[in-house]
Amino acid sequence: MPAIVPEEVPVMPLPGALLFPRALLPLYIFEPRYREMLEYALKHDRVFAVTLVKPDVAEWKTPNDFFHIAGVGLIRACVGRGDGTSNLILQGLERVRFTEFEQEHPFPIAKIDMLETDAASSVETEALATKVLELYAGLKGAGKQLPSKVDRYLSDLADPEMLADLVASTFISDPLRRQHVLEELSINQRLRLMIRYLRDEKGSAAA
Repeated sequence: MPAIVPEEVPVMPLPGALLFPRALLPLYIFEPRYREMLEYALKHDRVFAVTLVKPDVAEWKTPNDFFHIAGVGLIRACVGRGDGTSNLILQGLERVRFTEFEQEHPFPIAKIDMLETDAASSVETEALATKVLELYAGLKGAGKQLPSKVDRYLSDLADPEMLADLVASTFISDPLRRQHVLEELSINQRLRLMIRYLRDEKGSAAA
């Protein structure tokens, strides 16, 4: 049964980290404000958003300091430690846009709109996805690889949207480029971005 995303969610702004639909993100929660956020999420829907802090911001202070298109995820596992910190696994559910903030401190709580991908399949979509798979296969030898079950599923080209999102979350090293992929709602354009970025990653790996 799919998780229901509430109309407002707590938000965790992070430097360098993004959450894509269906991707898994391990997190270590230690800051007092995020310990409060985690407690709030566990008491409510077990859902919160992870958003990217803008690259020129040393430490976020207001919602202007982070991006307002982000990923919302479900807490799949959470292990509390004796010192009050926690390790958890967050599973991406949806792309969302923050529309307004009910609370800004100590952690933000945002009202959200879910963003639907324009996923109309076409011959071009299949051709672009095939190219992404080809580039992904070339990068697997560099030591990064998706879990074997996911790897086998994506090899069947069953879901170009999942392909773009999971490969972006694993293989694109530049957080701003991952943000561009996250924000792109056209599946064909998202796959084109992936082809360009994966070619650059392949060049970096070979250097």
